Amino acid sequence: MPADFNWAIGGEAGDGIDSTGKIFAQALSRAGRHVFTSKDFASRIRGGYTAYKVRTGVDPVQSVVDRLDVLIALTPRTIDENLDELHEGSVIIYDGERTTMQDVEIPEGMIGLNVPLKGLAEEAGGAIMRNVVALGAACAVAGFPIENLDSALQKRFGGKGQAIVDNNKQAARKGQSYVEDEYDHDFDYSLETTDNDYVLLNGDEAIGMGAIAAGCRFYAGYPITPATDVMEYLTGRIEQFGGHVVQAEDELSAINMALGAARAGTRSMTATSGPGIDLMAETFGLIATSETPLVICDVMRSGPSTGMPTKQEQGDLNMALFGGHGEIPRFVLAPTSVSECFWKTVEAFNLAEKYNTPVYLLSDLALAVTEQTFPPDAFDMDAVEIDRGKLVDDETVEEWQNEKGQFKAHALTDDGVSPRAAPGTAGGAHMSTGLEHDELGRRTEDTDMRVEQVDKRNRKVETARANEDWSPREFGDSDSKNLVLSWGSNEGAMEEAIAFLREEGVDVRFLSIPYIFPRPDLSEEVEAADNVVVVECNATGQFADLVEHDTLTRVTRVNKYNGVRFKADELAEEIEAALKTDQEVEA
Repeated sequence: MPADFNWAIGGEAGDGIDSTGKIFAQALSRAGRHVFTSKDFASRIRGGYTAYKVRTGVDPVQSVVDRLDVLIALTPRTIDENLDELHEGSVIIYDGERTTMQDVEIPEGMIGLNVPLKGLAEEAGGAIMRNVVALGAACAVAGFPIENLDSALQKRFGGKGQAIVDNNKQAARKGQSYVEDEYDHDFDYSLETTDNDYVLLNGDEAIGMGAIAAGCRFYAGYPITPATDVMEYLTGRIEQFGGHVVQAEDELSAINMALGAARAGTRSMTATSGPGIDLMAETFGLIATSETPLVICDVMRSGPSTGMPTKQEQGDLNMALFGGHGEIPRFVLAPTSVSECFWKTVEAFNLAEKYNTPVYLLSDLALAVTEQTFPPDAFDMDAVEIDRGKLVDDETVEEWQNEKGQFKAHALTDDGVSPRAAPGTAGGAHMSTGLEHDELGRRTEDTDMRVEQVDKRNRKVETARANEDWSPREFGDSDSKNLVLSWGSNEGAMEEAIAFLREEGVDVRFLSIPYIFPRPDLSEEVEAADNVVVVECNATGQFADLVEHDTLTRVTRVNKYNGVRFKADELAEEIEAALKTDQEVEA
């Protein structure tokens, strides 16, 4: 019996795959089991292959793996798409009465359960419940008490009336009973339940929750995959704290609205994906030059152009670092896990206001759509600290006025950070412009002032570099001569890959980098290593380029850019192969 259990449902877009998977994930989490989900979906409303995978265990799980124990196949393609992950003894649940599934062939060594999903659903009240019948069948196979589905079904269908909920409960039990009555087989699975209470959250939701906790009270955005769920989460919630969500007509409007709110003294943000970041680039320069604190979340996806909107990639790193005309000071943070989406969002707002600088928050599709379980205290609101920087009030504004009582919104300071006054602050009236300006914000072409203002804005980054903690997150064997570096969402897969590598007698030191700019100085770590491998989801190795630039050392690159996230066991194999190659070259 494996330490964890891997389940999936697959079919066509529009078949209710996502809602079915979420019901099962919620049921598992409410039964005190850890959950890690993964989605594969097409960029269309109907048609195109789509799947929802759930990995669950009593111990925490942080990645997907190349293994499926139970597969609910609504189409023949579902079996083909997952064939490499099925193993001897895998169970495939399908409806042989469905036209496309009548002649389906179950691969040798696997167990096919032909369950009349539609017919049983109709007996329970309607064919639309066939996926719930399949969930009941899966519970029978997995040894998962059917009662644990009830609360998840109540949450999903409670708004449609108790009769609908009861019908779905009946449908699930019909699926369970059919498998138990028709198939005399010991499936060797028994999903243990516990008394633990877990929160099920995806990365977009964690960003939204972090924004509210950080004091964000204005969000403007335009729907775009995979960033839309940030706005969905905030809508209806931020209003409870006096905030507002505005769905703008496009990305240009969204970032300009967020800029306006930030100028008014409100903590503000916008979220988009790669194409939207391109459109926001011009305003990004205005934000930096006007020294307005703003958080811009880029939930990356496959590009360029429209690319593959529903697929994974970490291809926007260079855009976040270098995008925009002229030289623009900025911070770039990349959450490394779903929980870090919360904490790095809080940190992004603090950095933005402490240094009056725009902050890019680089998430990606893998984090956005992954639902993971956490204990409730993983997001301790009492631990959230808010630092609004040099925000002046009526009593402190005089410190930043000239001899005429004019407020110096762009004062030349040793640390590069000027004061900030919200509208309505007595004595704090001022203007800012996208043109180069003097300390009062008035436009100027004076060459000395130009140099002083540019140097001042750049000093903010150097001040932050010296005063903030930019340390990486470390895992594995700290004494190992095999160093693996990565950034963003690859952390969970890599952390589990360490265990796979250890079983093969390979030790590694893994540094996960959440700070892209400023970033930690890795020179000592790289110099101490015999082999350095950089892992990322893009084709050219954008972060590897930075490491080589910073350390003047060639690194080995493990890249994936087919639109699918790294899996733990796959990543272990890739790293082991890369290390062997390095050793052969040295020999």
